[in-house]
Amino acid sequence: MGAYCNENLSLPTACNLSPSHDLRLSKHVHDNVHGNIYLDPLSLKFIDTEQFQRLRELKQLGMTHMVYPGAVHSRFEHSLGVYWLAGEAIHKLKTYQGLELGIDRFDVQTVKIAGLLHDVGHGPFSHLFEREFLPQVLNGFKWAHEQMSAKLIDHIVDVHHIDVEAEMIKRVKELILASSEFALPKVSAYFYDPFFRHILITGNFFSLVLGKCIDVVVSCLYYYYCYYFVLMLKSAKEKQFLYDIVANGRNGIDVDKFDYIYRDSRACGLGCSFDFQRLMETMRVLGDEICYRAKDYLSIHKLFATRADLYRTVYTHSKVKAVELMVVDALLKANSYLEISSSIQDPSEYWKLDDTIIKTIETAPDEELRESRDLIRRIRRRNLYQFCNEFAVPKDKLEHFKNVTAQDIACSQKNGGVLLKEEDIAVSNVRIDLTRGRQNPLESINFFKDYESEEKFPIPDGRISHLLPTSYQDMIVRVYSKKPELIAAVSEAFENFQLKTYGVKAQVHATPEKKKRRL
Repeated sequence: MGAYCNENLSLPTACNLSPSHDLRLSKHVHDNVHGNIYLDPLSLKFIDTEQFQRLRELKQLGMTHMVYPGAVHSRFEHSLGVYWLAGEAIHKLKTYQGLELGIDRFDVQTVKIAGLLHDVGHGPFSHLFEREFLPQVLNGFKWAHEQMSAKLIDHIVDVHHIDVEAEMIKRVKELILASSEFALPKVSAYFYDPFFRHILITGNFFSLVLGKCIDVVVSCLYYYYCYYFVLMLKSAKEKQFLYDIVANGRNGIDVDKFDYIYRDSRACGLGCSFDFQRLMETMRVLGDEICYRAKDYLSIHKLFATRADLYRTVYTHSKVKAVELMVVDALLKANSYLEISSSIQDPSEYWKLDDTIIKTIETAPDEELRESRDLIRRIRRRNLYQFCNEFAVPKDKLEHFKNVTAQDIACSQKNGGVLLKEEDIAVSNVRIDLTRGRQNPLESINFFKDYESEEKFPIPDGRISHLLPTSYQDMIVRVYSKKPELIAAVSEAFENFQLKTYGVKAQVHATPEKKKRRL
């Protein structure tokens, strides 16, 4: 990340409130990133609930504070920040294009509530809970915090009798799910299917199949399209550009990233040269999607590059991952006794789960929690899993890469010496990208030349600069020894694995001898 942080960045206040609204009558909080955040009455009804206040007990960066002591900010303040930026974004669009786009009070309120509640269903310890803990206890069942956010929103409305339009809540949930794999497909996608378009135009399915064999497969296909036609028409989204603001599934540029990139950088004492206010001031809706000026191409690239840099230097720091691996093991060992994963489908129980589960494990006298308790105390005493080494997967191997496991390393040990067991080793497969895997995220973004032009267009990165990256994803394999006395044996087995897999040692340097001799 850059060494320069624009601390004097001008952040307009109160811009998402109508001129007639008296700010003296609004409740406000002072945020260390955005300044005064003014809270509207409906938002306050959601904020002043135990389900939303739970976010105070969820650290935004999980266990990162064990390495970056300042990273103790919570999902609560991040959610307020996204609420504010979502309101600022929709207000700017309303100011500049409101009549053209038909933006009304309903749209403004909906986008703000979606920003406020987008993380209300988040699990403990940042993304560790859903990406590393749950996959090991759910046997392949997929779960995402966005889904739980949607369930919790319904639960909050029902339990606290919040007077809000049903259509608004439905739209809020759609906005939150927009970037997840559980988002409903857009109806517009079906109009590009020649088969489906023919049915729509002719209104006669049989005209398509006359003269052809009508068999079971074709019949099934017919019912498939009819079902989805009805389903998609019911859920067809108006004003698609609204779905680009909070959780942008189209190209990844959204106010959620604006807030956490700036907030996390500041909390960790790092510089941040990305100026999100510039993008919010100059963005424009063309063809029902938010587009950006062509001259801001490099600024947008800096957004994705800064995020990737945060992943590399902060979120997946080798010591942070060591702590996280220990927390995952502690949760797995405690799960059957505490039934940690049993509440993930029930919002009335799920909201009670937060980061304090660690303190529960650490202080409970129960013998069933002894192994988990010992791991938490090891973390407290800085007796962590020991980082042995890492290597970056070669670019030509990325496409068919399969996660390396502890078993892979244990099976690569040569005969003789200490016999390694799978439970002695921890492996972290760290994927770092620009939000679109191996694809360039800027290829999904449309730009415009100037405000007089109505044309939108993509920009190939080769037309901007030849200094931009040609690869958009890193996969780093890190190996840890759970016992200090096994560092040498684990390091050797890891090197053998690399030789067996790639024919060379892909790591940059050998594990230091001093570390190998540590007892």
